[in-house]
Amino acid sequence: MMQEKTRVLIVDDSASMRALIRQVLQDAADIAVVGQAASAQEARDLIKKHNPDVLTLDVEMPGMDGIAFLEKLMRLRPMPVVMLSSFTPANSDLALAALSMGAVDCVEKPAFADLGRFRRRLAQAIRLAATVAPHSAAGRTLTQLSGVQEGKWNGSAVLIGASTGGVDALETVLSGFPAMCPPTLIVQHMPALFLERFADRLNEHVLPHVSIAQHGQSVGCGEVILAPGENTHLMLRPGRSFVVDLVQGPTQNGHRPSVDALMRSAVPVASRVVGVVLTGMGRDGAQGMAQLRAQGAKCAAQNEASSVVFGMPRAAIAQDGVDRVLPLSEIARWVLRATFDPQTTQAFS
Repeated sequence: MMQEKTRVLIVDDSASMRALIRQVLQDAADIAVVGQAASAQEARDLIKKHNPDVLTLDVEMPGMDGIAFLEKLMRLRPMPVVMLSSFTPANSDLALAALSMGAVDCVEKPAFADLGRFRRRLAQAIRLAATVAPHSAAGRTLTQLSGVQEGKWNGSAVLIGASTGGVDALETVLSGFPAMCPPTLIVQHMPALFLERFADRLNEHVLPHVSIAQHGQSVGCGEVILAPGENTHLMLRPGRSFVVDLVQGPTQNGHRPSVDALMRSAVPVASRVVGVVLTGMGRDGAQGMAQLRAQGAKCAAQNEASSVVFGMPRAAIAQDGVDRVLPLSEIARWVLRATFDPQTTQAFS
């Protein structure tokens, strides 16, 4: 029995880019291009006509740009979308906004030397998007918990791993943290330039201070740090205080930085660690979480219903690395219960 092909609609104002994307996708035996649109209006008509499984969408288009079109699409007819963008600072801001709205992935438009990587990344992103239930963050509000600043911190740090769908998930979790949150270290699978812009974006929406990790940095209450992209793993240095090491080394589970590398590094202080695995493809973090939990850490995973991709949480659960499986909306409150003395605050009851 032949497997049905994933049906893709290409939306890009550049005729040459549409032709390139079509050529790339025609080389994939399991993907079929059902139409091409040069504008949001054309895209609306072709979506109604062809009912595609996945949309590729240019971040920048004349008239209604890709972000405005995505916002309307996710509000009125949510569907899997892969954004295409050149990774400039300005476009990275737009792409992050798209990922926050519910786009599944963002793929860098190719320069000539990057054509082979573009072929692999685009086909991979479309295959993943085809497995994702339509997901919309349109209308989502970010709300902070109140009254927790007076709580007494119990000395624990928070380690979070995320991948596909992590932009929306991390914004939601961190929006529930008070300004003086527990020390928090995050590995989010994302290109380096995106991470820098993501830190800026988070600082506009959440109360704690968010920054990119620096080697030898001490992390205290009120600080959230993101692992730098691509070149190093983020690890905790053994000791009483929480100090960051950025360590060069091979990829783990296909990733650098790796969630597993961060989780494993904290095993010596597991009793003072709260681990969380959020939405993402693959199994990065599962073994590290299991080791942490076995040594006394409190560990949670995002549930399937609220995950864009349930791969990483599912793997952590299967590895017996999780105490609690929680909807995204409850994770911040659970983390705060695990890191503050419950006798000193009523905010998480």
